[in-house]
Amino acid sequence: MRNHTGQGRAGQGAGPAECLATPHTRRHWLHAGGLCLLGGAVAPLLAACQPVPAAPLKLGLNAWVGYDPLVLARERGFIDTQAVKVIELSSSSETLRHFRNRLLDAAALTLDEALRLADEGFDPRVVAVLSASAGADVVMAVPGVRNLDGLRGRTVAVEATTVGALMLQRLLQAARLRPADVRVMNVEATQHVALLRDGRAEVAVSYEPLASALREVGCVPIFDSRQMPGDIVDVLLVHADVLGARAAQVQALVAGWQRGLAAVEQEPDASAALLAPGADLTPAQYLASFRGLDFYDARQSLALLSGEPKALGQASERLAITLQTMGLIHESPDWGRLLAPEPAKRLMQAQGAGA
Repeated sequence: MRNHTGQGRAGQGAGPAECLATPHTRRHWLHAGGLCLLGGAVAPLLAACQPVPAAPLKLGLNAWVGYDPLVLARERGFIDTQAVKVIELSSSSETLRHFRNRLLDAAALTLDEALRLADEGFDPRVVAVLSASAGADVVMAVPGVRNLDGLRGRTVAVEATTVGALMLQRLLQAARLRPADVRVMNVEATQHVALLRDGRAEVAVSYEPLASALREVGCVPIFDSRQMPGDIVDVLLVHADVLGARAAQVQALVAGWQRGLAAVEQEPDASAALLAPGADLTPAQYLASFRGLDFYDARQSLALLSGEPKALGQASERLAITLQTMGLIHESPDWGRLLAPEPAKRLMQAQGAGA
C-alpha cells in the first residue's frame, strides 16, 4: 500500500509510459548528459549506425518505507538504470492504475493487491517478497479517540485500495463494530493529514512515513498491523509477458532490490540520512519507522516463492479467504501461476558462480 519531471528525448514524442515521469516527486532523479551534446549533423549519422537500446523496465512504487530500498538502490547506483527505471508515484492507487493500464512493467505493491489483480484477469507474477508489515501500517486518530471503544460514530478516512479495506475490516473486527457503525470516507492517504487536522475526519488508516506526519499534528495510534500478522506483505510484481520477454531486466530489478536492502541493513544511518528528507522525517524518525517492518533477504524470499505447494501460498490462504469473504476477490488464486521464483533462482545461481 501503501515522480519526477522528465521529457522525451529530442526529436521524439513522449509516449504514455514516458509521461509517468512527469508528476511532482519527493526526491530528485540523478541524470547525466548524453547524445544531446553532439552536433546536429553528427547525431543522425551515429543514430543510423547504432542499434536502438532496449527501453528500461518501468517500475512504479508509492511513498512507503517498505519500498525505499529500491529508491536507495536508484540513488546510490545499485540498480542498473539502463535496465530498470524506478518511478515514484503519489499513492498505491495510482500505482495500481498505471499497472492495470500497462504504463508500468512492474510494481511494488502488497500481496492482497496482487491477488485482486490476478482475480481481475491481469495475470501478474510475484518475483520477490520484500517485507511484512509489523506495525508500520497503522490506524491514527485525533486525541479525542483514545482507543477502539471510541470509534463508534466516527468518520474514518481510508484509501480505496484492497489493503485499506483489509485494514478497516480488521479494525472493525477488533472493535466489535459493524461497517454501519462508522462513516467511511474513501480518499487517498496523502490527504489524510489535512482531513484530520481540519476536523473533517477523526480516524485515518495510514502507513509510514505518512503516519509520522499525522503524529506531528497530534494524532495517536489506536491499531496497527501487529494485530493482523501475515495480512500485509509487500511484493514485487511484473506482468507475465514482461517476465517471459524481458527476463534479464526482471533479474536486474530483483538484484537492485537485494543491493538496496543490503545497504539499508548494513549502513542504516547513511541510508536514513539520504532517504529521510524525501519522507519529511528526521533520520532518527525514519529509522524508527523501520521497526514496524520485517524485511526478507534473498534466500527467505526465494523460499517463500518456492515449494510444492508454494510456501507463500500456504501461508497466505487465510488472507485469500478473507478477501473472498469481503467480496474483493471471487476465488483463491492459482498460487503456482502467481508466484514466480525463476528470476531469484537465476540471480542466486549467477551470484554463486561469481563468488
